Amino acid sequence: MEIRKDDLSGKAIADLLQEHLDDMHETSPPESVHALDLQALRSPEITFWSAWEGDILLGCGALKELNPMLGEIKSMRTARNHRGKGVASRILEHMIKEAQQRGYQTLNLETGSMIEFTPARALYERYGFEHCGPFFDYDEDPNSVFMTKKLIE
Repeated sequence: MEIRKDDLSGKAIADLLQEHLDDMHETSPPESVHALDLQALRSPEITFWSAWEGDILLGCGALKELNPMLGEIKSMRTARNHRGKGVASRILEHMIKEAQQRGYQTLNLETGSMIEFTPARALYERYGFEHCGPFFDYDEDPNSVFMTKKLIE
């Protein structure tokens, strides 16, 4: 598996991100969908990676800098045909390492509270993320779970 920075110009990544947005809108009310579209992911404070096996797209994830000490995990997605193969773990490990190299003290994320998001929450908990309250510009939302991980003690 190769994880590489992605410029978000390929059809495969556009299709995967559209699938991600479609799923978020199927499982969450519109006001609780915090997934970013292609244009938003091209923002200069976001670094986006995709995971590949040859020319097959396995998954993706993004790291958004909220401030010089705080990052946020965004757009974690594993392609349907590649779930259960450790793709999300590898992408998350890559982003945690990058956040540490950048000197972030904390890494946060928002995910859904519904049953469909149970595997995602379990993944984050395995990597030391703990539940917290809303951060940055998020509001309290019964459809959201907020998590944080201290990177520097």
